[in-house]
Amino acid sequence: MKISRNPDTIHHPVAPYVHQIEVTGPHKWLSLSGQLGMTIDGTIPEDPLKQLQLALENVKKNLDAADMEIQDLMKMVFYLVGEFDAEQRRSIIGHFLGDHLPCTTLIYVVALAAPAFKVEVDAWACKRL
Repeated sequence: MKISRNPDTIHHPVAPYVHQIEVTGPHKWLSLSGQLGMTIDGTIPEDPLKQLQLALENVKKNLDAADMEIQDLMKMVFYLVGEFDAEQRRSIIGHFLGDHLPCTTLIYVVALAAPAFKVEVDAWACKRL
């Protein structure tokens, strides 16, 4: 069983996420390596928002390969380089997640594995068997 909760003993989430998700019982866990904003042919768009969209599409493709769905996401970590319009970023992520609220962390970093990369998304998912 997955239980999402925002304890009333700490601040309300500052964006659409939950503070914690507890898992009990028999489940399948999926841990993804950081997903980049790169197409299957290796194309890396210059636009960081397009990279964000592609990275999220790559998360979804990994979930599909494991017979999992967006609603199985438990935790996402967004690593961003440079300036991102916060409203557009939230819109892209919100469109991807729909009404699902995983635990999330957003971190601005100086650089990723190569200068062209402006986005990397880590994700963990869990599905009841």
